[in-house]
Amino acid sequence: MGRLTTHVLDTASGRPAAGLKIELRALDSPPRLLKTVVTNADGRVDSPLLADADFRSGQYELLFFAGDYLRTSGFKLAEPAFLDVIPVRFGIAEPQSHYHVPLLLSPYGYSTYRGS
Repeated sequence: MGRLTTHVLDTASGRPAAGLKIELRALDSPPRLLKTVVTNADGRVDSPLLADADFRSGQYELLFFAGDYLRTSGFKLAEPAFLDVIPVRFGIAEPQSHYHVPLLLSPYGYSTYRGS
């Protein structure tokens, strides 16, 4: 069976983004909150966000609470911050596969991709 994982790297400081809150939502009608997690010292979550029977085809969204993380990490952000909550919407078409959705983060930019 497949699984969904993520991790966050703080490219401004060159280290994993520890303590960053992430919400996972299924984009049903209406959208549903599936899970709330916080990254560990390695910028990862301790277990897959979705796995086994819970890992299904569909549209999903990860919300990365970047503004809160950046503020608590000592970055001086304008108010409102340029980046606060970062939504990443994606589809799962192959529930037998591994979907890894990492985030590379700085106060003024981010990138994501489907990793392995």
